[in-house]
Amino acid sequence: MAARCWLWGIVSLLAVVAAAAAAVGDGEEGMWEPLIRMWTEEGDDAEATAPAPAPAPATPGYGGTRWGVLVAGSSGYMNYRHQADVCHAYQILRKGGLKEENIVVFMYDDIAHNTHNPRPGIIINNPKGEDVYAGVPKDYTGPHVTAENFYAVLLGNKSAITGGSMKVIDSKPEDHIFIYYSDHGGPGVLGMPNMPLVYAGDFIKALQMKHASNSYSKMVIYVESCESGSIFAGLLPNDLNIYVTTASNSSESSWATYCPDEEPPPPPEYTTCLGDMYSVSWMEDSEAHNLKKETIDDQYETVKKRTLNSNSFSFGSHVMEYGDKTFKDEKLFLYQGYNPANGTITNEMIWPSPKAAVNQRDADLLFMWKRYEQLSVESEDKLQVLREIKETMVHRKHLDSSIDFIGKLVFGFENGPIIR
Repeated sequence: MAARCWLWGIVSLLAVVAAAAAAVGDGEEGMWEPLIRMWTEEGDDAEATAPAPAPAPATPGYGGTRWGVLVAGSSGYMNYRHQADVCHAYQILRKGGLKEENIVVFMYDDIAHNTHNPRPGIIINNPKGEDVYAGVPKDYTGPHVTAENFYAVLLGNKSAITGGSMKVIDSKPEDHIFIYYSDHGGPGVLGMPNMPLVYAGDFIKALQMKHASNSYSKMVIYVESCESGSIFAGLLPNDLNIYVTTASNSSESSWATYCPDEEPPPPPEYTTCLGDMYSVSWMEDSEAHNLKKETIDDQYETVKKRTLNSNSFSFGSHVMEYGDKTFKDEKLFLYQGYNPANGTITNEMIWPSPKAAVNQRDADLLFMWKRYEQLSVESEDKLQVLREIKETMVHRKHLDSSIDFIGKLVFGFENGPIIR
C-alpha cells in the first residue's frame, strides 16, 4: 500500500489544480515535456588468461570480433533509467574486453549534466551509486539519435549516417553482435527521441538485410520496453541466426525499479527511477557470473524468474524469447565478453529481487510527484509541476477514451471494451 501512496496523493491534488493554475500565465512553458510520448509516431579481443592447470579448449565456431549496439531511445530526466541502463551495459562490455571502436552508443545525453541530477556528471543504475557514465562514448546524441542512424549503423552503411561519430558495425561473417535497446514502447513500436520511431516491420527488415549481407555469425538482441514482444512475435524469422529476449510480452508493460518510495530505493536525493527491472536483472546477472561458464539460456531463465517474481506483489512482466533458439547453449562471453575479475566469482546477485517496482508508464508521474514534494510551498515551479501532472493525466484519460471508442467502432459497442 505504501508503494502506491504517491499515486493517491496525485489524485487528491487534482481537485485544486484549476484554481491554482489561474495564478500562472497561460503562456508559460514547463521544464519537462508534459505529455507521454505516443506511438504515432574481436576475435582478438583481449582476455586475461585465468590460472588453471591446463588451458581451456578452444570455443568452437568463435574466431571473430564482438560488436555491441546500445540504444537509449528516450530523453528527459524523468526517463533517467534508460540512459543509465545503456551506460551500465557499456561498462559491462568494456570490462568484458570489447574495444570502444566496436561498441556503438545511442543516447540523448541530457541526463548526466541535467539541472535535476543531484550528482552532476554522474549516472548511477543501482542504489549503490557506482558511476556508469564515465568513459561512455558520445557516438550518436541529441538530434542524431534516430531510427535512420540506428538502421545505418546496424547495416554498416556510413553513407546513410547523419551526424554523430560515423561509427558503424563493420562486421564480418565470423563476428558476433550484441544489441541492447532500452526505452518506452507500444504495440509494434519502440520509442526514439526524434521522429520517426522504430517500427517492428522496419526493424525486422533491417535484420533481414544484415543477414543477407553475410556479415555476422550470430546475433543476440535484448529489448527493454512495454509490449516489446510485439516487435518480434510472429515477425522475426527463426533462420537469421538471431536470438532475442524481451522485457515483456506483446500486450503488457515492463517495469522500472530502484524508484523513490520503493524497496530498495535510490539514494534520498534522487527523484526518479534508476533502472528497469529486466535490464538491471541481466546486467547484475552478468556482473555476478563467469560468462565463460554461463550460457545464454542460463541468463534468460534467471532474468525471466527475477523479472516475473514480483507477481505476488502485483507487478512484473513476462520475459519472452524469439528467433533462433538453437544456440542458447552458447556461452555469454561470445557476445558480452569476459571480465577476468569474474573468473572466480561466487555467482551471487548484487541485489535480491526488488520488493516493489513501478509501471514504466507511471514512472514519469512518480518523478513529477517527487519533484512536487521537494519544492517549497511558495515556489512557482511547484504550481507548474502540478499543472504538468494534471495535463499528463487528462491526456491519458483522453487517449484511453479514444481507444475505447475506436474499439467500439471496430468490434461493436458490446465487444469493443473487452478486446485487448
